[in-house]
Amino acid sequence: MDFHLNTLKGACSCGQEHPIYVEDIILEAGCLNRLPEIIGNSSLAERKIYGIVCDTNTYGVCGKRVSELFPDASVVCMPAENLHADEKGVALLESMLQDAGRPFDLLLAVGSGTVHDLTRYVGYQKEIPFVSVPTAASVDGFVSTVAAMTWYGFKKSLIAASPVLVVADSEIISRAPYRLTASGVSDLLGKYTALLDWKIAHLVMGEHICERICQLEEEALLAVRESLSGLKDGQTGAYERLMYALLLSGIAMQMMGNSRPASGAEHHFSHLWEMHVINEPIDAYHGEKVGVGLLNCCTIYYSLADAIENNRVRIRPSSGIETDLLDRCLPKELADDMKKENTPYPLDAIDPAQLEAKLPVIAELIRTLPTPEEVYNLLREAGAPALMEEIGLDSKLTALSAALAPYIRSRLTLLKLTKLFDIDKKGNII
Repeated sequence: MDFHLNTLKGACSCGQEHPIYVEDIILEAGCLNRLPEIIGNSSLAERKIYGIVCDTNTYGVCGKRVSELFPDASVVCMPAENLHADEKGVALLESMLQDAGRPFDLLLAVGSGTVHDLTRYVGYQKEIPFVSVPTAASVDGFVSTVAAMTWYGFKKSLIAASPVLVVADSEIISRAPYRLTASGVSDLLGKYTALLDWKIAHLVMGEHICERICQLEEEALLAVRESLSGLKDGQTGAYERLMYALLLSGIAMQMMGNSRPASGAEHHFSHLWEMHVINEPIDAYHGEKVGVGLLNCCTIYYSLADAIENNRVRIRPSSGIETDLLDRCLPKELADDMKKENTPYPLDAIDPAQLEAKLPVIAELIRTLPTPEEVYNLLREAGAPALMEEIGLDSKLTALSAALAPYIRSRLTLLKLTKLFDIDKKGNII
């Protein structure tokens, strides 16, 4: 499938130029076997000392085949069990690369989200370019320029490197465990609220927004919905559509220079639960948690729209960061990190009267989202979790999660904005 990367580069009507660092994306059945040719025809052709980064699961999926294509390469195979994108995973990969005893000039990331985040971060730190070889359509971060890491307990987006090339073999991707595929669908569906949050931040605070990038995310949402009927039947074309959507979302983030187009309050729920501060560790993929966060957001947002339309919302001035809430619910170090992340606090800059005047437009924007029932049905059609209990969380944590999640990032979301809303009992949104 053609991503038309050249047409996306350069000056944009939004007033900014959008860099694209990935040189080419190959998405088709059987393209793995052309990997040497693809690299040989790229800017990486002169690089000769390869490190194949995978884990004990993805080695069997296609890491072994990649090593056969490049018999002189070193295989750096990390244990899949308890492997996470965190400071321990980084230290492990750095140690294994060093133990290989070779001055690598190219890394090949063979795997899904964790393998890619570790490779892109370590590659960026060591100034080694990498090639992406996805083994599952599980996340949208394959071409990201940031690594989503749990860094000493706090979920952070750390500066990292985009792959120079992506070689995504849809035959391999279609054979991945279906749960990984459903996780990718959930991650993509989260763009509904991510885009809404971005549009509301533009409306309320004048945050820069790019319609061209929004359109890419909307195209990705259309593509993923078109893929749903064929995924469970293992149709290669459906997997190509899903992978196309995930990569397109990643390109949108790359063009923007951050995750704003693809990550809003639904991701903040997921990040909070991944920090294990109000819940025990759970056996759920990132996309699964995003899907549950999406349904939580849509439920809250639609209740808010009802309250606005029935004149049950009043705006109060910001009372600042809820330090008592953070101190009560989080370890001191994490509470301090969240306070620092939210300083200056974006809600302090909002004029209550101006916000109140924009409430009708906010309600109109909310109504462009799929309803909570539609989101629930989409997740069910994908075979993905939709409810808190289905990912191992007590539903009683919903309200606390909604209160804490906005502090994960300084980014303005509608969920964060609701901290300025006084809503009568009939309009209680949580």
